[in-house]
Amino acid sequence: MARAPGQPYRIGVLGGDGIGPEVLDQGLRVLDAVAAQEGIQYERVDYPYSGAYYLETGKLVPPEVIEEWRGLDAVLLGAIGHPDVEAGLVERSVILGLRFGLDLYVNLRPIKLYSEHLGPLKNKGPDDLDFIVVRENTEGLYSQIGGRRAVGTTDEIATVTGIYTYKGVERVIRYAFELARKRAAARGPGGRPARLTLVDKANAIRPHQIWRDIFAKVGAEFPDVEQEGAYVDACCMWMIKNPEWFDVIVTTNLFGDIITDLGAMLQGGMGIAASGNIHPGKTSMFEPIHGSAPKHAGKNVACPIGAIMAVGMMLDHVGEEKAAKKVDDAVARLLQSGRVPSLDARSGISTSAMGDMVLEELG
Repeated sequence: MARAPGQPYRIGVLGGDGIGPEVLDQGLRVLDAVAAQEGIQYERVDYPYSGAYYLETGKLVPPEVIEEWRGLDAVLLGAIGHPDVEAGLVERSVILGLRFGLDLYVNLRPIKLYSEHLGPLKNKGPDDLDFIVVRENTEGLYSQIGGRRAVGTTDEIATVTGIYTYKGVERVIRYAFELARKRAAARGPGGRPARLTLVDKANAIRPHQIWRDIFAKVGAEFPDVEQEGAYVDACCMWMIKNPEWFDVIVTTNLFGDIITDLGAMLQGGMGIAASGNIHPGKTSMFEPIHGSAPKHAGKNVACPIGAIMAVGMMLDHVGEEKAAKKVDDAVARLLQSGRVPSLDARSGISTSAMGDMVLEELG
């Protein structure tokens, strides 16, 4: 990110609903600690937008706030979703406001198992499960094109139109190829070669052929990256049977949403899953992906690891790679120690205590 020397990062913070503020508080504690260790300066800019705020004020995110977000270095989001608000109303305002308003065309979801005792797959350990999903984030069936007619009658019709543009598909596929090459370089000589898998359903959804055509065209520029394609149903099967086959996956908006939740369970559960909504080189948003889980709100039982990992992803995005690695390494040491029996609300470890344990590992 282009910044003047010595200028603090400006980080937008939306705690959101349910367990969102609780888990994000622990992420921010970790951010404070690693920032102090690495001499990183940042300013926190808080925003109230959530389901609870909508119930209190009737306000959603106005255009001028989206414009303000563009001037930040990054945004951290806890979770959005309130049981007393129309499903999706506030989520579309906040999450899609960020994704579409800031053109965050990459949704990045690491799938990594840190300790075998946390994973549900028999005979699969950390060496078998370490890949990352690049999900196109602004097109497809989430483009908000469609609607309903004759609602509540037997003549009701619902339509939705999926949009795939050359620009949108090409840029996310190129990002995925570059990421595969970067991951292979980090593994070093003798390490696993770069591999990129395109996941689509081109056999049944013929417009998905645009993905295959562009994948082949861009792939010609990356001869060092192994390239393969998989239909989404087969991908789900192989994620369970042979997760070690995958290195980087690139896929559509809808399919990425589905397979990354499956991936989250393979790495130990939604409590550890983090994501980045990214426009390379520009303001991007980072969040745990578990949702607001209102039944656990206020009980101090939700796992904050996903929020902490989201902080690590944010640090990496803004160029603070050393600090990001410190966060990842601290979480890895904790989970490999055996002190955390599970990554959900049944672990017996409170939200704040889990934050304490990560801070302890940071030193």
